[in-house]
This record gives sequence, C-alpha cells and structure tokens, in this order.
Amino acid sequence: MDQPTVGILHPGSMGAAVAACAAANASEVLWSEAGRSTASTTRAAEFGLTPVAGLPELLDRSDIVISLCPPAAAEDLARDVAEQRFTGVYVEANAINPERAKRIAALLEPDAVVVDGGVVGSPPVRGKTPTLVLSGPAAATERIEALFAGTAVQTKVLGTEIGKASALKLSYASFQKTSRVLVALAVGMAREHGVDQDLMEIASRRTDSYLSEPQYVTKTAARAWRWGPELEEAADALAAAGLPPEMLRAAAATLARWHHAKDDSELTLTDALNRLAQP
Repeated sequence: MDQPTVGILHPGSMGAAVAACAAANASEVLWSEAGRSTASTTRAAEFGLTPVAGLPELLDRSDIVISLCPPAAAEDLARDVAEQRFTGVYVEANAINPERAKRIAALLEPDAVVVDGGVVGSPPVRGKTPTLVLSGPAAATERIEALFAGTAVQTKVLGTEIGKASALKLSYASFQKTSRVLVALAVGMAREHGVDQDLMEIASRRTDSYLSEPQYVTKTAARAWRWGPELEEAADALAAAGLPPEMLRAAAATLARWHHAKDDSELTLTDALNRLAQP
C-alpha cells in the first residue's frame, strides 16, 4: 500500500508527537497554520510537520486526518471538516465521551470513514510509548495500525463499534486523573496539620500508590485546564450509563482552581497546594 498523506488537527504537545510518529509510515504529515500560535508553529517545526495555509488545503491533500485537540473543541472541529466534505479516514482521537464520538461520526459520514480513538499514556517522546486505542470499520483501523507500525505509538483495536475506544480512554482517565486530584487533596490536608512528611512515610510503603509521588501534583496543576474538561466528559459517560457522576464532576471543579497554572513548568508543590486552598 502506498504511504498516505496525513493531516493533524491540531499539533499540541500530544498531537505533534503522535503526528511525528505517523511520519515514519506516511509520505507527508500536514498541519494548518491558520490562526495558530507561535508556540504551535515552533512545535510543529520541531517535529518536522509540513505547514499548509488552511484547513481546506489540508483536507484536500490528506488521506488520513487525526483530530487531537481539547475536548471542548472536538465537535466544532469535526463540523468544520464535514463542511469541506472530506472523503478520507477521520480519526477522532480526542478525550470525549462515546455519545459525542457517535455524533461526530454522524456529522462526517458517509463522505468520510470515521475511526474512534483515544491516546492512553504520555506523549511519545523520551522513551514514552502510549497506546492509541481504536474502534471502527476494520479496513480503516487496519490502515491506522499500519500508519503507526514500528513507532513509539502502540495500537490496540477494540472492534468495529464507534464509541468503544472513547469509552476505554475515559474509563482509564476516570481513575488515573481523579487519583492525581485525590493526592493533592490528601497532601494538602496533611500539610495543614503538619503531618505531610508522615503521610509520605506511610505512602512510601506502597510503591504503587500515587501518594508516593507528590511531585506529580505540580504536573497535575499545569495540566488542569485540559484534564478538567476530560473528566466532565467522563462524568457525562457515567450519567448516560446510570452511574453517579458526582465524583468526577467534583474532581473537575477541583482542577478548575488551577486554571491559571496552565502549562506552568516552574510551579512548585507549595505553589500548587496554595492555589488549591486559596484560588
């Protein structure tokens, strides 16, 4: 099979790294410069992505398009693509709930073939090997498996039903991301009473506990602007299944207190906990 041309929407830290992996088995990986920041331009250049003037050109030249953007923008972005009557494979790889994935598929079909996806793990840089879970038409998921074959992005096909990949992504995110929020609350409470070091001593006896990694709280704070909406999506999925969503909504509300710490790599643990206590 000829190497496809791939388009990435939009190359954030995860999207750019995933797109760079796709480049190993693609003839070219495109991204649209229109309306994007200087940081996006720099990041895309670092990962060797090819700029095009706008979305119409990207869609016209691409065989496969991968959507990796903040959850809140996923549907609007898909609507923009649908208006251009894109006819290739559209990988909806955002952290959205299964019902939204199905709505997006309905927007794009029958012109495009839609694959539901979700990235589980950290961006594929510095030895990280995330898994791209996939569900959708077999021929299309096979093309995506081939696209990432031999790269740092592993793939796992869950079947042909749109929504399965999104469900697995959010099921994992529900535990993983909420657990990080609970670490911040536990350490914050312990610090208030002067027993934070004692808490760490107890937690260190369980090396599989997030409580033994308090330094991760600063990373959680810096990523809260993305994680909060993701947990809201997971909460919607729980509600749709008749399960209580309050825990995840509460975690999202906690993350919102860190909104102004967006991508702050200089944040300390003390700063993060202070912002949590006094937003």
